[in-house]
Amino acid sequence: MKIGVMLPLGGEDGPDGGMPGWRDVRAVAEAADQNGLDSVWLADHFFYRDPDGRMYGMHEAWTLLSAVAASTTRVELGTMVLCASFRDPGLTAKMAATLDEVSGGRLILGVGAGWHDPEYEAFGLPTDHRVGRFEEWLEIVARMIRGETVTFDGTYHHVKDAVLDPAPARRIPILVAGHRPRMMRLTAEWADAWNTAWYGAPGEKVAERLGTLEDAVRAAGKQAGSVAPTVGFIVRDPDQPSVPDPDQNAFSGSIPELAEALAAYQKLGVDHLIVSPEPMTPKTVQRIAEARRLMNS
Repeated sequence: MKIGVMLPLGGEDGPDGGMPGWRDVRAVAEAADQNGLDSVWLADHFFYRDPDGRMYGMHEAWTLLSAVAASTTRVELGTMVLCASFRDPGLTAKMAATLDEVSGGRLILGVGAGWHDPEYEAFGLPTDHRVGRFEEWLEIVARMIRGETVTFDGTYHHVKDAVLDPAPARRIPILVAGHRPRMMRLTAEWADAWNTAWYGAPGEKVAERLGTLEDAVRAAGKQAGSVAPTVGFIVRDPDQPSVPDPDQNAFSGSIPELAEALAAYQKLGVDHLIVSPEPMTPKTVQRIAEARRLMNS
């Protein structure tokens, strides 16, 4: 099982609960790269506004990921997940091919339909038919990065003889995040991997969600295991001051206990575990890496 970590992006992800700068993002990415973890990931938002109206700012994800590509040597680089509404499909495919070249073939193109209305409304993006728009967008992106010359005349997206030149040197893996039936159908049709998030210790809910992927792959007539299951896992450093956790979905055990949790996820058949560390610091990344080594010992 591969193990990766989310990188700080904005809001309260930085030191002392403040906005992270590039130096903070790079430090966490380098800690993952140097401590034997498999991947680093960035969320994709303009901002987040909570129900009380409080604003949490965000850096632009793709720009940061390009910088991370040049600052690391071995970890895979993923988006968790790129919002289809923010960039048209042709541009997204072109960006993916270029970043995969810059990184030496380390990109995982995680994508989703988007969900946070306040950022859509602030930037003038349509909130209607998000999954319908995503369905067309995903087909164009997937076909282009897999080497096709694409002509597509849809309801929301139109391309004519669109092609990537230069073409990607390899098949860039596509990950889709979602759980409703239409998103699961699209995952089975176009994706190489699928994500469900966010959880604490593994339990029945995770197992049930993994079952929905198996059902979708079977319904699509695909071979079992053809879409890799990935899971988002929240891990809190128990040495940090406690914070409210009304949903009780953050794992805060010791390193040996964390190693047991990692092993339990592996036993469930998870292909790639994506950890959201709290706090997002090199020290927390090192704890995760130590637990991973203990799991494998």
